[in-house]
Formats: sequence, structure tokens, C-alpha cells
Amino acid sequence: MIPLPQAGGCICGDIRFVLRDDPVTVYACHCTDCQTETGSTCLIAVIVRRSKVDFTGATPESCGVTLPDGREKSGLRCPRCRGPAGGDSRGAGLMMLEGGTFDDTSWLEPAGHIWTRSAQPWVRIPEDALCFAEQPSGEEFVSLARAWKERAS
Repeated sequence: MIPLPQAGGCICGDIRFVLRDDPVTVYACHCTDCQTETGSTCLIAVIVRRSKVDFTGATPESCGVTLPDGREKSGLRCPRCRGPAGGDSRGAGLMMLEGGTFDDTSWLEPAGHIWTRSAQPWVRIPEDALCFAEQPSGEEFVSLARAWKERAS
């Protein structure tokens, strides 16, 4: 279990949030979309129960884009700095917070890695890490949640 509550927010501080419960899971996404969006090698996705996150300050704006291949990507952004303020997750009642938006990031060791086929060749993923070459299926996502829970106990 992580120390709770965990606070965070956008870079300008207009949006703040408090996470009041342990995440469902934390993983590193190495897909090329996340690399492009973050300007980094991966995105640290913190999947949480939406009901356990309280936002204060500015109201996050929904922001979306249609990618060249026709896929729709969307998320929540700060209306002032356009920094990330979360996004939808595929599970009902869940949302994603970007790991780097937390004030304390020391606890953000991923339970697994997804889209490893797109990982930069110089990124070193631990040999014993739970890895998925592409998007995990529903059951594979459950294994990411189990791995997070096991790590926390």
C-alpha cells in the first residue's frame, strides 16, 4: 500500500487532485502515442477509481484528437497550461492519472510494462517484469492489477 493521501496537479497548479485510495494498478506504457504525447520514452499510467480522486481548482477540459489512422484519443487537460489532468480508462468507474503529475513520485514503480514492442531499444525493462508486447486483454489487465496488489503487500 502507498502512503495516502497522494496529491498532485498540473504544472501551473490551477488543477490539483488528491488520491484517497490505493491505485488499481500502475504500469509503464511504451506505445508510440504515449512517447509522442509525453515527449519521453513512456507514460507511467496510474489507474485509479474515479470516486477516490478529488479535483480542486480549475475544471479540467476534455481534449481530443483524431490520429492519422482514424483512432480517437482524449484526455483531460488544464485550461491554462494544457498539462495533463487525467483521462478515461477502459474499466468502468476507473480513470488514469499520469504518474509525473503526483507531487511525490517515489512510489511509482510500475507493476508491469505494456506495448514493449515499441519500447526504445536502450530502455532497460527488468527481466522479471510483467510485460505485454501490445495492449493487454481484459484478463491480462487483471494480471497487472494483481501484480500491483502483490507488490503493495
